[in-house]
Amino acid sequence: MILDNTVAAVVTGGASGLGAATARALAAKGVKVAIFDLQEEKGKAVAADIGGVFCECNVTDDASVDAAFAKAREAHGQERILVNCAGTGNAIKTASRSKEDGSIKHFPLDAFNWIIQINLVGTFRCIAKSAAGMLTLEPQEGGGRGAIVNTASVAAEDGQMGQAAYSASKGGVVGMTLPIARDLASEGIRCNTILPGIFDTPLLAGAPQNVRDALAATVLNPKRLGNPVEYANLAMCMIENDYFNGEDVRLDGGIRMAPR
Repeated sequence: MILDNTVAAVVTGGASGLGAATARALAAKGVKVAIFDLQEEKGKAVAADIGGVFCECNVTDDASVDAAFAKAREAHGQERILVNCAGTGNAIKTASRSKEDGSIKHFPLDAFNWIIQINLVGTFRCIAKSAAGMLTLEPQEGGGRGAIVNTASVAAEDGQMGQAAYSASKGGVVGMTLPIARDLASEGIRCNTILPGIFDTPLLAGAPQNVRDALAATVLNPKRLGNPVEYANLAMCMIENDYFNGEDVRLDGGIRMAPR
């Protein structure tokens, strides 16, 4: 894909972390970037810094997503790029016994569904609506109309204890990548997914240094947390390289997650 100031992009979860790094990388190429997020202050700050637009967006809500796409397209025109970084997680065992009184409880289904709705359904909601818009675009030279990059996790393949919901949601993102790429192939729209390992994002910013060091030590090489810029570099490769399609790629320093 040719990237310049005629191209528009949407980055969900673009107010911080992996999304913000990708938004900055796209803007550096001249791309007009819309940041979809619920973090208004941070989102507006990133948007102002890169000459983009902030669109408040809850990926679990149809009306919110529709309004965000409408605002982004009014500002920049139809997006040719969608990067899905919005997501969250929790840590709850499938069933467990209390150490205090021996009582037994199971994973609350509303908590399970909440993760699925954000990470999996929310991702697909944005893909379907964005792809429908991309179909209205004229192809670039070579026949490409658009590129979609999703964010899964290494937990899709080796989830830890307490990650049943998170792993299921991210495994779903991996599982739908190829079918979506096949659905959209004849229209010149590509779809790929990144499976990040342990990255230095706001989620870990408040962790004690000994916890951060312990996490870094589990990485095969290099023994450190991933830099969001490294995620952005792979996302940019998936976007710019027209032969990159239908792939799920781990970006994790060779880590294989332990059971806990």
